[in-house]
Order: sequence, then structure tokens, then C-alpha cells
Amino acid sequence: MLSFALANSWPIKQLDVNNAFLYGDLLEDVYMSQPKGYEQGDGTLVCKLTKALYSLKQSPWAWYVKLLGAFKRLGFTPTKSKTSFFTRIISQSRLYALVYFDDIILTGDSGPAINQVIQQLNLNFALKDLGDLHYFLGVQVVKTADGGLSLLQTKYIQDILKKAGLEGCKPCSTPLPSTLKLTATWGVPFDNPSLYRSVVGSLQYLTMTRPKISYPVNRVCQFMQSPSEDHWKVVKRILRYLSGTLHHGLHLKKGRHLPILAYCDSDWGSDPDDRKSTSGTCVFLGRNSVSWSSKKQTIVACSSSEAEYRSMVVAVADVV
Repeated sequence: MLSFALANSWPIKQLDVNNAFLYGDLLEDVYMSQPKGYEQGDGTLVCKLTKALYSLKQSPWAWYVKLLGAFKRLGFTPTKSKTSFFTRIISQSRLYALVYFDDIILTGDSGPAINQVIQQLNLNFALKDLGDLHYFLGVQVVKTADGGLSLLQTKYIQDILKKAGLEGCKPCSTPLPSTLKLTATWGVPFDNPSLYRSVVGSLQYLTMTRPKISYPVNRVCQFMQSPSEDHWKVVKRILRYLSGTLHHGLHLKKGRHLPILAYCDSDWGSDPDDRKSTSGTCVFLGRNSVSWSSKKQTIVACSSSEAEYRSMVVAVADVV
């Protein structure tokens, strides 16, 4: 979405909905105990809810239905591939909205139309108009001199380093040694597996703006159930690399031509535990990388030539 907006020199606006879950209408019968200070009767009475509250299982869906209705009244429709991505194409006018819970990004070819949508949404919900996109879901968005955008997670990396106790650690130039082979039986058990899972889980979100660490993070994720001291050393190696590249991120460049190019590759049975292969994919929209992954492939019983063919199909399917 950002690459498309940059290519067309469209404005990109950011909104925030206050107390989003409280707008949802409940379709089921839900009861709750009387809140303290508002009790009536002998204490056996309960409250029947007509609106959603935070911590209810129904709240996310109730909020989405409410928001969906508001967007549909404004002429937007959700896409089939991503129900939180809304489009409105009327005559020559195009508007797009991307929603994550209570955060909304709006862009399109008409600034007045975007402002009108914001005003209409503000009639239904209490909105904060945050202006041009600058900080979204922990990602800092910075305009560059060439008219593009840089997506950074500097503060997020600092928080991970603090969690792991590696603030001010000595940086290294690469996230993993090129000859390293990780195995499930490597080393003695790590004495704090919860910390391992927490840090590695945080690194997964970081791959959103740091494609280079997709493979190392994929590897250390495979030992969540029983991490060892040696696995933790690899995680610290990734963190040391991030410590030296705090201000690196994803650079989205401005360009009119937007061909879709996809690249894929895989090794051949590199995992020493199960002999499975790892495939890597990267998809470009114009000059900007918009999708990437590093995944362990599945193995099926078949001939060697058929196995090679199927591994290629799996890699291509990841791209599609």
C-alpha cells in the first residue's frame, strides 16, 4: 500500500479510534456481575450487556462488524485477500484504507476526499487525526530526501536489547556465521526458556522491516520447545548485529513503474536433524521489496526428480 501511494504521490494519513471495542454491538446474551459502587438489590442481580467491553471474546468481531458497516456506508468494500483492507473506486477516484484494530491508514488520489472520509468516520467514532503517517504499530515512518519512506523499528530493537540484558553490547557485522549448523540436540538446556521464547517472538515482528534477519530468526524459532545455551548464544549474536544496525530499516523508493518481480531459492536438505530444505522468497513491487519469507519446506515420499520438482513448486507457491 505504501509503495503504491509513493508511486502516485498520494497523501498518507493516519487515524486512531478511541476506545474501539466499546462501539461493538453484542448479538449474544452476555451477563456480568455488577461493578463495584453500582450494586443494586441483594447482590444476586447481574447486568445484561448490550455493548461490547474489553476482554470479552465477542469484542474483536463486534468492533469489526461496526467498522465494516461504517466503511460500507462510505462506499468502501473489503478485499477478499485481506478483510481489513478496504477500497473505494468511484469513477476516476480511488481511496484505500488499511485497518489494524483501532489504527487506520488512509490514502488515495484526492486529498479532499480523504478529509471527507475522516469527517464522516468522526461522526460515528471518536477519532484522533494524527496527520501524515509517522508512527504505526511500533514502526517509525520517516520521509527521505529522494521522496521515499524509511520504515524503522529503532525503539523496538532497544526494548528487545533491554529485555535480553544486552544494552550497550559489542556489535557484530553479521547476524549469523555462514558455516553455522544448528541442531536440536546442541548444547545443554537453557535455564530460562521463557526469556528465549519471549525474545525470539519479538524478533519475529522485527522481520517486518528487517528482511536480512528472516533466515536467522527462522532458524532460532525452530528450538522454542527446548532451547539450549548454544541456541541462546545464536540469539545473542542476532541481537549484537541489531545493536550495531539500530538505524537500519526498510527503504521504500518512489517510482512510477511497478512491475511485480519474485525471486525464490532453496538449499538442499541442509537441516541436520530432519534433512529438510529451507526456501527463501522475496517479492518486489517496482524497486521496493513488499514481501519476503524464509521457511522450512515439507518432505513427501517420492522419487528424487519428483522431490526436486515439488520443492520448486513449494518455493513458487510461497511467492504467490
